[in-house]
Amino acid sequence: MGWGWRWLLRPYQVEVAKSVLASVRAGVGLTFTVMMARQAGKNELSAQLELYLLARHLLLPVEMVKAAPTMDPQGRISLRRLWERIWAAGLGELASLEEGRAVRLGRARVLFLSAEPNAHVVGHTAHLLLEVDEAQEVAKEKFYRDFMPMAAATGATIVLYGTPWDGSTLLEEMAQLNQELEKRDGIRRHFQVSWEVVAKCNPAYGQFVEREKERLGEDHPLFLTQYALRPIGDSGRLFSPSHLEQLRGTHPRQQSPRPGEVYVAGLDVGGQDLPGWEGHHNPTVLTVARVLPPGTPDEGALIEVVEHQAFVGTPHEELWPRLTDLLGRLWRVRRVAVDATGLGEALAAHLVRVLGPEVVMPVRFSAQVKSRLGFGLLAAAGTGRLRLYAQDGSPEAMEMWRQLEGAQAIFRPNRTMDFTARGGDDFLVSLSLAVEAAQTIEGPRVARGHIR
Repeated sequence: MGWGWRWLLRPYQVEVAKSVLASVRAGVGLTFTVMMARQAGKNELSAQLELYLLARHLLLPVEMVKAAPTMDPQGRISLRRLWERIWAAGLGELASLEEGRAVRLGRARVLFLSAEPNAHVVGHTAHLLLEVDEAQEVAKEKFYRDFMPMAAATGATIVLYGTPWDGSTLLEEMAQLNQELEKRDGIRRHFQVSWEVVAKCNPAYGQFVEREKERLGEDHPLFLTQYALRPIGDSGRLFSPSHLEQLRGTHPRQQSPRPGEVYVAGLDVGGQDLPGWEGHHNPTVLTVARVLPPGTPDEGALIEVVEHQAFVGTPHEELWPRLTDLLGRLWRVRRVAVDATGLGEALAAHLVRVLGPEVVMPVRFSAQVKSRLGFGLLAAAGTGRLRLYAQDGSPEAMEMWRQLEGAQAIFRPNRTMDFTARGGDDFLVSLSLAVEAAQTIEGPRVARGHIR
């Protein structure tokens, strides 16, 4: 094909490139879907395609369009990558940047656009190629209304890149359509490259993904979608039966620490006037866990929950000194993650003043923060690193297991999640905060939390 991109790409990338370029040359306007495991090289593939087409058409006033879920940073990263490839190819003197969102080579150019719902992109034309990066994060309505018409008048080829999510995204919808069309005419339109395929070309990559599988668990939503290229389940449950079994520990509940052990805690702050556990006020729940050293350097530390305390309807003027005493004098926790949202803000600030910022980690809830806590909780459960004390028949243990068994997950198109449980999720949130606290400490040393 007259260009050196073949020497710069791996076999699975070349396979995609040849099909895309054949469609562009023939002007048949095929739509391709490309699912590649994270860090498998889809962005490099895209940049080499753009470079080849720019160089081939540099004497013609043609335009290509690449859309991304956001312009900053995703769109600009793609723009910068193309710019660097142009200079690496020795064509920099013929290239220029236009308005910070287009790369021109001769008379041809690639325009980079945001696919955010409120982005104004109508009026552009894709003469040769229309690309959508991370298409699973682009709203279907936005694509069909604003971007797809850019290719209609010219018969431009369309390529959607990304990874699966919940089975209902733009990328997955188009992939299903492509697979149906392939059965009719035999023209391959869908390409799927899992991490195992990439590992055959790059053993170091395979070692990295194996470590990710160990860290997250092979049924973790992020590992399933980003590396195994399988959509998440649609059961709505946060924990699978295997997760729940892994959470069942055999160690006894403790009412006080053991010498030389490291303890962390998670504190979910309840409201005094909100309905909650056992029909009483929404409780403030403290989860205490000990952190044990990992078996190998590649493993995460083991987190063993040893105590739960729930404070139901306790006035804040009584609650604050009790929590200060429990965390600082009794358990001497290395780290405590505190719900610092709403009513919890003042309590978190008080604990920071008394126990110190090196011990108290205020956590202000947002959609992104709740998602991080949920994924962290899933990873700890799925890898067997999180265990609860043996069921002792106590109200706290029964409520904890009720919330765990009934926990629901809501997965969003932008790769975030929410989690909750019917009848209250105080113990669940407190547990997720304890896991967050455990992940921020360096290792097993003697705890140094204290009251100042």
